[in-house]
Amino acid sequence: MREGADILIGIDAGTSVIKAVAFDLAGRQLGAAAVVNTYREEPDGAAVQSMERTWADCARALRELGQMIDGLARRTAAVAVTGQGDGTWLVGAGNRPVGDAWLWLDARSAPTVRRLWEGALERTRFERTGTGLNTCQQGAQLAHMAAACPELVGQAEVALHCKDWLHLCLTGVRASDPSEASFTFGNFRDRAYDDTVIEALGLAAHRHLLPPILDGTTATHPLTREAAEATGLLQGTPVSLGYVDMVMTALGAGVHDSSPGVACSTVGSTGVHMRAVRSEDVVLNAQGTGYVIALPIPGVVTQVQTNMAATLNIDWVLGLASDLLSEFGDRPSKSDLVGRIEGWLARSEPGAILYHPYISAGERGPFIDPDARAGFVGLSSGHRYPDLVRAVVEGIAMAARDCYAAMGDMPRELRLTGGAARSRALRSVLAATTGASVRASAREEAGAAGAAMMAAVALKVFPSMEACIETWVTPLLGDAEAPDAPLAARYAAAFEGYRTARQGLAPVWKHMATLRSRDARLDAGAEPAELAIAAGSGNKELMR
Repeated sequence: MREGADILIGIDAGTSVIKAVAFDLAGRQLGAAAVVNTYREEPDGAAVQSMERTWADCARALRELGQMIDGLARRTAAVAVTGQGDGTWLVGAGNRPVGDAWLWLDARSAPTVRRLWEGALERTRFERTGTGLNTCQQGAQLAHMAAACPELVGQAEVALHCKDWLHLCLTGVRASDPSEASFTFGNFRDRAYDDTVIEALGLAAHRHLLPPILDGTTATHPLTREAAEATGLLQGTPVSLGYVDMVMTALGAGVHDSSPGVACSTVGSTGVHMRAVRSEDVVLNAQGTGYVIALPIPGVVTQVQTNMAATLNIDWVLGLASDLLSEFGDRPSKSDLVGRIEGWLARSEPGAILYHPYISAGERGPFIDPDARAGFVGLSSGHRYPDLVRAVVEGIAMAARDCYAAMGDMPRELRLTGGAARSRALRSVLAATTGASVRASAREEAGAAGAAMMAAVALKVFPSMEACIETWVTPLLGDAEAPDAPLAARYAAAFEGYRTARQGLAPVWKHMATLRSRDARLDAGAEPAELAIAAGSGNKELMR
């Protein structure tokens, strides 16, 4: 490590924002720069992002960070990069992009996923990757491109993910990391590509597009002269390729601990629920849903289930109040309404109403159903708005429990990150619903921190990731908040109703989807015969 170098930079390239965050070697955040990272959605289900623009925005974030911190270039010991998962970033001759990147939001591969679901090797593919196949993933997108857009695949020399592309721009090295490589094309047990998985995806002829697998805790590559000029950093600065952003965030927030039974939930617009286990202790569900994603710790992986919507449900229920009150005067601010949540919860009865939080129109964890919709069960004339707010908050927590139940035993301790982790009321409901003590992380930029931790291990600042966690993560965890025993008992009983109702509503959701499809066809001028076919088939549109 260069003399006087006392800063690690973590880059976290999200779907809409790229952040460059500086940390000292003990994990204290020194500064952060953020640049909006735009993407484009199209009527055919496409969601694409300019690869050149993404690199330019990343370089800009690093330059802006340099303006905040004196001597950043000479003080930087290493740079580490993580980013949005899944998606397909094709690179051709001269390391130039082959068109725009297909993001994880892109739904064009839905017909291909339906076909692959019926394949003879699909269950084997799931058991090796630990990951349910969906339109988000590069495997599905590449298979669809090969059939529908062969000219794209024909021009490509390598298929990367977002962080891999930025790593290439920084170092000139084509590589992917063990996490995305194994949950998409490989086996989580040995973190290598798996020929049977690649065959199951129909990609044996395109195996040459898969890059070498590089672990950023054991190897770094130097920043190129061109990247140094673009970013303001010094040529030769070591660059570490991080794992995918979900596990980097969880690592920075405390998903891995020496004590058993620890899990981590990111409760933001969506809900991401993870438990770190030894590879041999993974529990694969019969439904074939979720992810198994490697951690940068030998033999340890995360089991993951994700909800389409978490706090988006709170935004919706608060929006009802805002819209109504605006009819009588000034519209209240969101912060004013958020400040009333705890009071509303105090004036309502726990577990009296069930709410299924599928407000984003569909669900992906722990079950996949694009027809799923949010709804209340158990309303009576005595219920008022505070009761609805409580039901929505409880529904988010019930969905988290539903996810953890699909991964094995319930956690003993739940580490929380995301905006909702700051709410004492929501932490209390999550604790009681899962039966776990909760601890909120004070880490502001957990994803960038997780990546920077990999660089710290690669540079031997710490002898192991466990030692790095003891310094970077554990001191930022809040005090454990134990679940309220009577409330936990109430929610345990209510959860059975929640899950039974969720399972029973599936045919209702399908019927309503058929009606929506029929109405849409009618509005478009479809003939009666076409409507009859649509009514018979139902809505089979695949979850993104």
